[in-house]
Amino acid sequence: MNPVRRRRLLFVLALVLASGVVVSLVAMALQRNVAYLYTPAEVLRGDAGAEVASGQARFRLGGMVEKGSFQRASGSMEARFRVTDGDAQLGVSYTGILPDLFREGQAVVATGRMEGGTFVAENVLAKHDETYMPKEVADKMGMAHQKHDVQVPAAEAQP
Repeated sequence: MNPVRRRRLLFVLALVLASGVVVSLVAMALQRNVAYLYTPAEVLRGDAGAEVASGQARFRLGGMVEKGSFQRASGSMEARFRVTDGDAQLGVSYTGILPDLFREGQAVVATGRMEGGTFVAENVLAKHDETYMPKEVADKMGMAHQKHDVQVPAAEAQP
């Protein structure tokens, strides 16, 4: 093999190797930053996995803020409330300012980790108007409604 071809071959091999390293590094970075959405029932049943239950994995918790569950001590930024999907309730603790539209009986998606039996939220998102609910939450809530034979008003059933 002449020197020019050998140099080209080594250059192509180095380029393929470098591309492989870059792709694997990007894939690992994306894997660590993925936050899957689970409902309280999935977390409590263990369907979400051992990493979620142990607090090793960061995930999103979706459902409705249970009526009568919101508590905040006066002078404190820590809020406690329960999120329900119709099957189960999971306690949530959040320190910070809640969104303006946050209220009991409304859809919420919180990102965080489990600590003991409580979900410790890093971020809380509330729905932005009367008709919006995140698709993943709506699908899972719809399955819970079917399971428990809950009648949904016609206005809510329309997408």
